[in-house]
Amino acid sequence: MAEIKAGIIILLLTLVSLVLIPLQWAAIRLRLPARQILPRIWHRTATRLVGIRIRQIGEPAADRPLLIAANHTSWLDISVIGSLMPLSFIAKSEVSGWPVFGLLAKLQRTVFVNRSRRAHTAQVADAIAERLAAGDTMVLFAEGTSNDGNGVLPFRSALLGAATRPAGSEQSSRVWVQPLSIAYQGYYGVPMGRAHRPYVAWYGDMELAGHLWGVFCRGALDVVVRWGEPVLVDTDTDRKALTRRLEADVRAMTIASLLQMPVESDETGDIDPFDFFSNAEKTAKAGA
Repeated sequence: MAEIKAGIIILLLTLVSLVLIPLQWAAIRLRLPARQILPRIWHRTATRLVGIRIRQIGEPAADRPLLIAANHTSWLDISVIGSLMPLSFIAKSEVSGWPVFGLLAKLQRTVFVNRSRRAHTAQVADAIAERLAAGDTMVLFAEGTSNDGNGVLPFRSALLGAATRPAGSEQSSRVWVQPLSIAYQGYYGVPMGRAHRPYVAWYGDMELAGHLWGVFCRGALDVVVRWGEPVLVDTDTDRKALTRRLEADVRAMTIASLLQMPVESDETGDIDPFDFFSNAEKTAKAGA
């Protein structure tokens, strides 16, 4: 039965893609406003077909330019975030060559970066700054890779420099940067826990096709998306300090979502996930 369900999902997504891909290609070529809307329609369709229930806490900043700095657990993150609002992503250059996914990424006007070439990183940062100045909302998975879904890896500061680069005018040198947390919390309405999170998390040497099929077969996922407080930055902003702050905010929100607790942070902004798990265990024992 699960395999039949997965087959139906793939069939329906294929049909939707056959309709939307030519429309998006034309919208990009003609620079039509629909080029920002059509990818969102695709992602909303995908999340509903798979059975992903998204709960938002907070909201995206209304001010522009806006760069979103998020954690990264799975390829599902793309559709979860993409279903919420018109935006584009920043991705590693290898994605552009992936079958199907590479095409979809290009059609969402993704900016690709070759992380093995330091000079290319600077060029991409300029390209991101130009897109931000043009009013596009960009999403950066600031860890630089995906994780196991149980925490947040250290953020990388290189591409966050795009938010502090002037892009041709005094006004465009000021950019809002907003932390975003994605946490896969439930599985068939039951708290997921560490044992089941690999069903969703895609990291390390996991094979994409097999993981994709597994998600389509299982479905019924609950994900919590938390929006943090946006930070207004300019050319004088310390990039490394900004990176540390965003990382601390995203880590605090992610752990709070996984443990279904309020967001907590100490005075320095440093978060120790083991403190959260220890406190949760103490609370559970006290309740027993």
